[in-house]
Amino acid sequence: MTDRNLQFLDIPRADPAKAPVEARLRDFREIYSPYDAAAAAQQAGRCLACGNPFCEWKCPVHNYIPNWLKLIEEGNLFEAAELSHKTNSLPEVCGRICPQDRLCEGACTLNDGLGSVTIGAIEKYITDEALQRGWKPDMAHVRPTGRRVAVVGAGPAGLGCADILVRNGVQPVVFDRHARIGGLLTFGIPPFKLEKQVVETRRAILQGMGVEFRLGCEIGTDLAFERLLGEYDAVFLGMGTYSAVRGGFAGEDLPGVHAALPYLISNINHELELPGGAAQLVSMRGRRVMVLGGGDTAMDCNRTAVRQGAVSVTCTYRRDERHMPGSRRDYRNSCEEGVQFLFNTQPIEIVGAGRVEGVKLVATRLGEPDVRGRRVPQVVAGSERIVPADAVIIAFGFLPSPPRWLDAHAIRLHPDGRVRVSASSARPFQTTNPKVFAGGDMVRGSDLVVTAVFEGREAARGILDYLGVGQGPAA
Repeated sequence: MTDRNLQFLDIPRADPAKAPVEARLRDFREIYSPYDAAAAAQQAGRCLACGNPFCEWKCPVHNYIPNWLKLIEEGNLFEAAELSHKTNSLPEVCGRICPQDRLCEGACTLNDGLGSVTIGAIEKYITDEALQRGWKPDMAHVRPTGRRVAVVGAGPAGLGCADILVRNGVQPVVFDRHARIGGLLTFGIPPFKLEKQVVETRRAILQGMGVEFRLGCEIGTDLAFERLLGEYDAVFLGMGTYSAVRGGFAGEDLPGVHAALPYLISNINHELELPGGAAQLVSMRGRRVMVLGGGDTAMDCNRTAVRQGAVSVTCTYRRDERHMPGSRRDYRNSCEEGVQFLFNTQPIEIVGAGRVEGVKLVATRLGEPDVRGRRVPQVVAGSERIVPADAVIIAFGFLPSPPRWLDAHAIRLHPDGRVRVSASSARPFQTTNPKVFAGGDMVRGSDLVVTAVFEGREAARGILDYLGVGQGPAA
């Protein structure tokens, strides 16, 4: 019989089964199979229940990870689902797409040689399985306050904000320019990482809790921001970052060069069979594709291109593999799926006569750290070469894209376009207009889904203080 305290020695880490490469490249379905109850309980039982849980501290929303692992080991699924939702508004999403290797699992005590607990896969299992068995959030204690808050943006920050508000009796009305909720969860992250029915299921949950969605409505175009200020008790802004970072080198405007986000959106619109999706599709079928960048968006572009039937996909990154910011899991999956990586390599020009024909690259070596502590790539003299390519996807990240109407309503920005917010513990994420709060990428800059969820939830707590509404136990 396995000693409970030594279970991690007898039971190795076992990730969920993964579809073989030849099968996963035929479609855009998620590639990981779900745990069954026995596998989830066994893997959860590997947790050491550390007295000072590093996994919990490393998690941006500070999930009660050891606690819900224990509940799953004991078979208490619904209790685990309730506890998971006390800290995270989108646990089934974060379980799928968070870079756990850099967060909770990376901080797991067992990560030093024994294999960390499969926290992300268990987090996904909890909500997926609980919903399948009929679990719903407990709203029995909630009493309406009569207050209404407009939430602009149905992405992770907006959904996190709406979740906390509705649990405290405040009516959130969520506006979004798209016909579906989720923001980049729906339109930016490929289905092989996050199938869109997962987001639609979350929409149904939130609507059942009392959240109202007004979709296909762009604030500032279809509805004036003044209307929100006049008709609601407070406003939350969670509109993300959508302006692509450019490389600043010659050839970026050649036909065949694509920004990462429009490319990914075109493929998702096609997969969802949305109106105009087929005509707008940017396909890499039959092309030699080069992806520039080493973050999660670059990995998404890599894996989308190979599924579209690219002849080859090469990804360049100016630092080495160890310093690449993208998820280790997505990097491994990219390699398995045939993507070639050129590390310590920097593009300096996209070449071609009227169309992309290749990318001029230089080798780099890592120099001294910059003010942020990251080692600066330095070009190796005489290392120029041209690698042939028919298509180039630029994935250098995103910048804030603040709407023009912010300034007219005394909502001030940082010089780089991020929205200024208060650091007050009582009213976090309050902007320079006291009635308006903001969170997520438009405040922090382009970052993780889980940090946007956290900031949306924290902003909601600031709104509750501003409205004089006490916070209930579910908040």
